[in-house]
Parts: sequence; C-alpha cells; structure tokens
Amino acid sequence: MAFQDYKPWLGFVRSPWIGMDNFARIFQYHESTQAIINTIIIAVMKIAAGIIVPIIMAILLNEIRSVGLKKGIQTLVYLPHFLSWVTIAGIMLDVLGLDGGVNHVLSAIGMKPIHFLGDPAFFRPMVVISDLWKNFGFGMIVYLAVITGIDPSYYEAAEIDGASRRQQIVHVTLPSMMPMIVVISTLSLGSILDAGFEQIFNLYNPLVYSTGDIIDTYVYRSSLLNGQYGFGTAVGLFKSGISFLLIVIAYRIAYKIARYKIF
Repeated sequence: MAFQDYKPWLGFVRSPWIGMDNFARIFQYHESTQAIINTIIIAVMKIAAGIIVPIIMAILLNEIRSVGLKKGIQTLVYLPHFLSWVTIAGIMLDVLGLDGGVNHVLSAIGMKPIHFLGDPAFFRPMVVISDLWKNFGFGMIVYLAVITGIDPSYYEAAEIDGASRRQQIVHVTLPSMMPMIVVISTLSLGSILDAGFEQIFNLYNPLVYSTGDIIDTYVYRSSLLNGQYGFGTAVGLFKSGISFLLIVIAYRIAYKIARYKIF
C-alpha cells in the first residue's frame, strides 16, 4: 500500500503502483513534517522526564526509614500506571478545562482562565506532565530495585570514612545505578518516534495540531479519515523503519557501555 495509490475498491492487485511518490510527499506537506517534528520533541521531553524524575524519586523514597510510609507512597505513585488514557484524559479535562477546577481557582484569585488543552503553548507540557504522572511510578520501582540490591558494606565503608548521606548518594548510590540508567536511556532511543498515540488522541484537538499532532495521529487522520491509505501507510512505514534503525543502534550502544545483552 505504501508504494501504491491504493483504492479499497481496486484492492492490492489493481491499485496503480506509484513507486516512492508517497514517501516523497511526506517531506512536501507541511502537516506531515510538522507531525514528525512534534513527535520528536514530545518523545524527547517524555524520555528525559521519564528518566530523571524516577531516579530522584527512587533515591528520596529509599531515604525514608519507615517501611509502612515507604510502601504507602510506593503504592500511591504506582496506581496511575493501571489507569487507561481514556480515564486520565477525562480527569484532565475535568481539572484543566475552561470550567475545570484549576481555572476556578485562577478566577477566584483574579486571573484569567487558561485553556491548558486548547493552547498550543501549554499542550506539550501537559502531555509530558500527564505521561510522567501515569508512568513514573513504574520507573521508580525499577530504580528502587537497583538501590535495594546495592551491597550495604559500601554504605558502611562510606560512613566510616565520614561521608554524609548526600555524599553516600553521590558516590555510592548513583554510581551503582549507572548501568541501569545507561541501559534504560539508550534503549529509550528506539521510541524517539513514538510519542504515544492513545494519550495524544484522547487529549488533542484541532486547536493544538501545530504542536500536538504526532506521526500516529497524522497517519490516523490521513488514512482512515481522509482516505489517503497509501500515503498514510507510507508515513507509518517510514516511522517503523527509522524506529527499527534506532533500536538497533541503541542496543549496540547499551552493549558497548553496560554490556547489556538480550541474545
């Protein structure tokens, strides 16, 4: 389909072949190039926040001495991971909509309402924040498992040498976490063109296409809604090819740096 001017009533056999024309059109349309740029920006923001915040939270949670409090916080931040994006989108619309709770507070203190999900300037941060709220608990557990596996004798030796808690974190905890950080960071490169279709689809609207439209939503509109099946398939195939190449590169980097190996 990516190499055809595909028509459903003609099928694969009789639809005319047009070679690489669909792929050339990807870079000729402003909407498609903007979708690629938006995808990369949103994905990079998600990856950066999804690595930094779980590391910080895992370290802070590890410093809590009360086992009950630690488990309570861990459960609380992990629960959103089980919510669907449909549910989270509904919550966000109720909280951040023009008639939502946040704007009621802003109006009460004399500020103008902000259209968080309808303003292109606010949409990307809202996407990253909602993704972080939903998923950082899972990432935090991964890093927390690494921390609990650190040999306690390292901390004992550091404490004997007079190291403070902050110095122990800097010189013992973080270096011990570094292999896992490297692995997760490098493997995240493979998802650089995956900004989250389900999340964006449930949150975006025509007002924020300029900053919120990603490759997957653009393919959905181009192929299923506008009937450009060949072009939509070409965009999806382009994304899949680049993603596969990035996954191979990321895997090689992870193996070189951290000796991470699947097979």
